[in-house]
Amino acid sequence: MAPRANWKGFLRLSLVTCPVALYPATSESEKISFNQLNRQTGHRIKYLKVDADTGDEVPNEDIVKGYEVEKGQYIEVTKEELEEVALESTRTIEIDEFVDRSDIDPRYLIRPYYLRPDGKVGHDAFAVMRETIREMDKVAIGRLVLTSREHIIALEPRDKGLIGTLLRYPYEVRDPAEYFDEIQDVKVTKDMLELAKHIVNQKAGRFEPDKFEDHYETALVDLINQKRAGKVIRPKERPKGENVVDLMDALRKSVGGATAVAAAENQAAPKKSAKRPRKAAAGQKEMLMPIAGKKPAKEAAAKKHAAKPQRKSA
Repeated sequence: MAPRANWKGFLRLSLVTCPVALYPATSESEKISFNQLNRQTGHRIKYLKVDADTGDEVPNEDIVKGYEVEKGQYIEVTKEELEEVALESTRTIEIDEFVDRSDIDPRYLIRPYYLRPDGKVGHDAFAVMRETIREMDKVAIGRLVLTSREHIIALEPRDKGLIGTLLRYPYEVRDPAEYFDEIQDVKVTKDMLELAKHIVNQKAGRFEPDKFEDHYETALVDLINQKRAGKVIRPKERPKGENVVDLMDALRKSVGGATAVAAAENQAAPKKSAKRPRKAAAGQKEMLMPIAGKKPAKEAAAKKHAAKPQRKSA
């Protein structure tokens, strides 16, 4: 079942309009999360909204938005006043222009969403816009209001739907000169570059997300299971970093090491290429057998029913 839509409205290209819904394309709900506890009692910590001066708790109906114009001086803005300045993009994604994907600086990318028709109408208009963007090999740039702020969104075809990626405004992107100006100008010799390129060629591959494993998540699972089993946790010895004295020698050794590893992998690999097993959150959760509450309710209920002992009939 698809998650709840973050936004519903209309997608418009000139006079062509269709109702659409926006859904988050990513999720971190499967990651291990921690609660803050009182060490003395073991109880969860609860946060209260309190008046900064009196220390009294403030009910939600008495909380309003305010902009600090000077230290300690605020201009209050009501919900009704904010609605008065609502933009057209609150309910409509208006496609303003089409650009090449390569024109979008990666620093401007925020997060991806799935965009699909909302309801049973408008599928034909949606398909026209989607296939036009696909055929032109362009990215459509539009605007929408999400979480009370207007965002720039880049739309690209993905299967039968669209991927919408929120973009930052220029004032949100920092100047790289603040960080890169102090980097020394180093002359890289041709020999060093050739050795480094050789290492890159030996490690060349294709981007396959399924082969990546969140090692930190796996370590957290192991830590929690060990503590739950009552085992004593001892700190592991961390590898010590080594200073590179001779860069050229380090490059040569790296080339030799990479060659040896590649040869060993080729020798151990089966003749027929097998598809890599998926190493995603689902695989990691198999390790977390003693811990419940992260898997979908239906799956947990099915496992609970299967594990329940059956009564013998008289």
